[in-house]
Amino acid sequence: MKDDLEKYIRQCMQNDRAGQLKIYQLFSPVLYGICLKYMKNEDDAKDVFQEAFVIVFQKISQYKFEGSFEGWLKRIFINKLIETLNKKKKESFFLDVFDPDTDFTEEEELDNIPIEQEKLLEYIRDLPDQYRTVFNLYVFEKMKHKDIAELLKISEGTSKSNLNRAKRILQKRILSIKNFKIA
Repeated sequence: MKDDLEKYIRQCMQNDRAGQLKIYQLFSPVLYGICLKYMKNEDDAKDVFQEAFVIVFQKISQYKFEGSFEGWLKRIFINKLIETLNKKKKESFFLDVFDPDTDFTEEEELDNIPIEQEKLLEYIRDLPDQYRTVFNLYVFEKMKHKDIAELLKISEGTSKSNLNRAKRILQKRILSIKNFKIA
């Protein structure tokens, strides 16, 4: 697989359509899933997905065959997603909402309540943009608050606060569905 992947990347560097198709086929499910997590609706996710793949093929010659190619792709997609979300906002994308009285627990997780993946994705999509973005970067991309703050040009406290608020919103929605079904 690794040899084939390198072959496809080199084909893409030569603008070979067959190589581009192979890269698209190999990585589109994961990358489209990322787009769905960050954008509010499927149409916006599809737009960013398409635009980010164009950037990938334009910049593929910059890939140095060091580190994970999938990680390189994800970084392009995440940067495009954040750029798109920022463009949609007329005022600052993130408000500095750090509350020094809020107690943050880094490893705090949502209760282990069974929930369908599609329903959870819907709840994540419904989060306000700033909460959804920080939540996705922290939970799915495994980024640290320092890196999130740097990427989004916010303070670490704001990153922690946005994550905490996103978790609380998700927890309330999940618990409300669970309580509704039990009642």
